[in-house]
Amino acid sequence: MKNKQYDLIVIGSGAAGMISAIVAARDGKKVLLCEQQNKLGPKLKATGGGKCNLTNTLSNEEFMNRFGKNGRFMQDALNDFNYQDLISFLNNIGVETHIPDGFRVFPISHNSGTIIKALEDELYNQNVEVKNNTKVEDLICENETIKGVKTATDNFFAPNVIVATGGLGFSMLGANGDGFDFAKSLGHKITQLYPAMLPLITKEKWVANCKADTIAKAIIKIDLKKAKNLKAVGDLIFTPKGIRGPVVLDFSREITPFLEKYGEVPLLINMIKGMNEDDVFKHIKTHPEKNIEDVLTLLLPNSVVKELCLLVDADLAKKFKDLNGQIREKLVKILVNTPLTVIDHVGFEKAMITRGGVTLKEINPKTMQSKIIDGLYFCGEVMDLDGPCGGYNLQWSFASGNLAGKLLK
Repeated sequence: MKNKQYDLIVIGSGAAGMISAIVAARDGKKVLLCEQQNKLGPKLKATGGGKCNLTNTLSNEEFMNRFGKNGRFMQDALNDFNYQDLISFLNNIGVETHIPDGFRVFPISHNSGTIIKALEDELYNQNVEVKNNTKVEDLICENETIKGVKTATDNFFAPNVIVATGGLGFSMLGANGDGFDFAKSLGHKITQLYPAMLPLITKEKWVANCKADTIAKAIIKIDLKKAKNLKAVGDLIFTPKGIRGPVVLDFSREITPFLEKYGEVPLLINMIKGMNEDDVFKHIKTHPEKNIEDVLTLLLPNSVVKELCLLVDADLAKKFKDLNGQIREKLVKILVNTPLTVIDHVGFEKAMITRGGVTLKEINPKTMQSKIIDGLYFCGEVMDLDGPCGGYNLQWSFASGNLAGKLLK
């Protein structure tokens, strides 16, 4: 029984779990890290398509703003461990980083395996006991105080347990929502869970004819009164069944809750870099000799032009001035605001993150410790905080894991 007593048990080997174990071990704590997969960092390996966009160079204030109303919760964690601290920490364990576009931070290798190997080596250097293929089935708790964890074959004991299990995203990599179950079993509230950062399926079938084209700086809005202030800008990619691309991955976290509520979500998309109707008229007038197809292909890929013209019965071979007045008006309007209707998504299996989680009201932002159970901590995606693409969620995982690893005891 003696060898099963620890100062800290960490459940999960993502960014949050591994850094929390390292921080605690550096402070002299005896740490056990439990991972249900046979290798550490399975989801971290897939981050950013394997290129591992670690963080970005935004100020803490602006960084928090990108997370919406819950962003302020991050203040203490970011003040203690911002992007510069993360770069320094990684450099300390042998990972060189760079900022090729002046904003996003990557390992120089652009390979997530570099990060995982360095963290794994540091766990070993700090004498953290790592148990792969070890699924925690329950938490041991007495009198609202954590005592340890149960697995199928053993009980392990510690006065501190960190739940760093992630969410439901990338279920093929082992995500199963265990952390939510652990929290709920001990009295924590779990907010509604939605898949986020994932491709979307549309009612409109014409998108399949445009799947070879990428639209730069597309602007997406949700055409609902309750969402009038929500929009996203970025590259849009059509698929055989809908839309994807960075702008869709970012904005899907706003769309999926509405989809759950209404069954379908109307979108308006500006694919012409924010041009308004007057801008479109001016553009057309500067090319009076060109037919519709040629003049609009200066703004959009030809496949998209053809589909939009079909939608409003505009003859591609005609010049703009020769079109029926109503058709001219419809054509300009659909160029400025192309309607699409989201009717489904690809599910948690292909969702990069989860929107929702353990409610933040029940977690101390200065320590990441539960306000309900003494010695229980949360960090990373298991909490009700999610951000857009661009290193936001990984920075939050590292920052919250760092803070949780400092422990109160």
